[in-house]
Amino acid sequence: MHLADLSKGILGANAVVGGGIPIATGAALGFRVLGQKKVALCFFGDGASNQGNFHESLNFAAIWKLPVIYVCENNLYASSTPAKTAFPHPDISIRAAAYNIPGFSVDGQDVLAVYECVSQAVTRARGGEGATLIEAKTYRFEGHQLGDFGGYQPEGELEEWKRRDPIVLFRQILMERGLLDEESERAILKEVDAEITEAEQFAFTSPKPDPAAATQYVYKED
Repeated sequence: MHLADLSKGILGANAVVGGGIPIATGAALGFRVLGQKKVALCFFGDGASNQGNFHESLNFAAIWKLPVIYVCENNLYASSTPAKTAFPHPDISIRAAAYNIPGFSVDGQDVLAVYECVSQAVTRARGGEGATLIEAKTYRFEGHQLGDFGGYQPEGELEEWKRRDPIVLFRQILMERGLLDEESERAILKEVDAEITEAEQFAFTSPKPDPAAATQYVYKED
């Protein structure tokens, strides 16, 4: 989960729930100070929007009109806690009103709807109009972590959401518009499988890290 690639602008994940929200806010402040036309996008779950740093960050970003987009992936369960028991309103996006910034709820299973909503928010941010809160209503098909085997969802809920798998729905759209056919799909899948196999082999054949490097980049007092 802790992926980072600064060359692509990916600052990396944070193990603390909601920990990336103030980091993205700080990045947006940096863009503002440096006069850059960059926009920070922060992704977090529904549970993280109940953290204090969510509110502190949105308040700060609103006051300074920072170029940041907060994308809440509301998959209905913060680990195993149903959102309906943790939120007094079904739409998390409504919280944007408290900070006088736009808030939108969008179908997270619809790739094009999400793209359009985020694109408008990016244009707004680059135009100096500040932050936006976007709630993508979606669902988690697997457990929150390795030891999460589910069982807390109502019967039939998972199957109902799987019928609206965003990959399947987008494939249908591409097929209907003539942008994808079965032959090109097979070629794409073959290319992806090859890339995964190559990465897997690289991991298995790479030498194990030197134990002496275990404390590298770890803070310690002299």
